[in-house]
Amino acid sequence: VQLQASGGGLVQPGGSLALSCAASGSINGIKAWRWYRQAPGKEREWVASIIRNGDRNYLDFVKGRFTISRDSAKKTVDLQMNSLEPEDTAVYYCNIDTVYREYWGQGTLVTVSS
Repeated sequence: VQLQASGGGLVQPGGSLALSCAASGSINGIKAWRWYRQAPGKEREWVASIIRNGDRNYLDFVKGRFTISRDSAKKTVDLQMNSLEPEDTAVYYCNIDTVYREYWGQGTLVTVSS
């Protein structure tokens, strides 16, 4: 199983980016799809998650600006990021948590700067 994240890039403050993560291979027992991020010099932090029943949760700092969604049939999870701030600059990682183990994508860099 491999997770491929895409969609990162350079954006001005106030702008938007859409991240996408596609899973290849068969994945059983999924509990949650998540996005994490790691800013320079900081530890990795959880950003958003969507669980099997569709419930979504967000880091307080991104609430109202980010939206997580998934397509189970296509095995993708997306993160729509609006009103981006310089503090959102980080490498973003997708994650799939199953009853057996977790899977991680390779990360995609998001830079918010004027």
